Amino acid sequence: MSTLAKLGVPDYTSYRRCQPDGPWRWLLPGILMLSNGQPTARQRLEAALLHGGPDALVTGTAAARQYGLQQVPPDDVIHTLIPHDQHIHSTGFAVVERTIHMPGAVSRNGLRLAPVDRAVLDAARRWRKIDPVRALLIETVQQNGSAPTDLMVELNFGSRRGTALPRRVLYELEVGLRSVAESHGLEVWRKSGLPPVVWNAPLYDTKGAFVAMPDAWFDDVALAWEIDSYDWHFDAKSYARTVARNTRYASAGIAVVQTLPSRLRSEPAAVIAELRAAYEAAQSRPRPPVRAKMITV
Repeated sequence: MSTLAKLGVPDYTSYRRCQPDGPWRWLLPGILMLSNGQPTARQRLEAALLHGGPDALVTGTAAARQYGLQQVPPDDVIHTLIPHDQHIHSTGFAVVERTIHMPGAVSRNGLRLAPVDRAVLDAARRWRKIDPVRALLIETVQQNGSAPTDLMVELNFGSRRGTALPRRVLYELEVGLRSVAESHGLEVWRKSGLPPVVWNAPLYDTKGAFVAMPDAWFDDVALAWEIDSYDWHFDAKSYARTVARNTRYASAGIAVVQTLPSRLRSEPAAVIAELRAAYEAAQSRPRPPVRAKMITV
């Protein structure tokens, strides 16, 4: 409104035009839109930044979307950061967080954003279910190139509030997990009582030729565990790749267990029984001469 007043539009005119049947509408206190339709996502972002003041940065889910990340649940609020010595309060769809750990601004699409690592962790700290946290942080690592160690440094640097779930997920990423399904597989393996397993370790035969990169690998008995989803095999090329992979496993003498991701949640006991049986069978035969590059859990 102050901008309009400087342009010669009296405050009473602005108030009148923002009445329910007027041509304008309020977005946030002191911030109005010169139309009475629904604001666009961009207009909401700009309004939240105006409300936060010249130092405000968009963070959380809204910033994650600006970075092109897809694994972001719907969220009606826009989370902004402001310096701790400023006193601006949350209102409407604008959630304002005062912080002593104010990051540098990143300009993207003409908006002031928190850096991507800070943005996704600010989003994850507010969630109460682990799978959305897993999906977002995995995408951030795989698509944005963020390192789990850097994300952990950022997590430790900021507020401790809401860090338990992202900390758990970052541990999973540090030991090599690359999907939500593999995280569920880790939970099943921990309950199985089976020996140590490694995740996404490339396997090579005696000639140094690449065999495969199983989701999980029991090195002592050369047992591979593949968590294969239906979606992954939906097209002919993906199915052909899986057939070729399994042929390489067989040629190298590697035992394989294939599990649908859905069964990790719906039938964990049955999956554990299958893993144990396969492990015992693999243990009873000579170990084939294959090797893996490994990070042990």
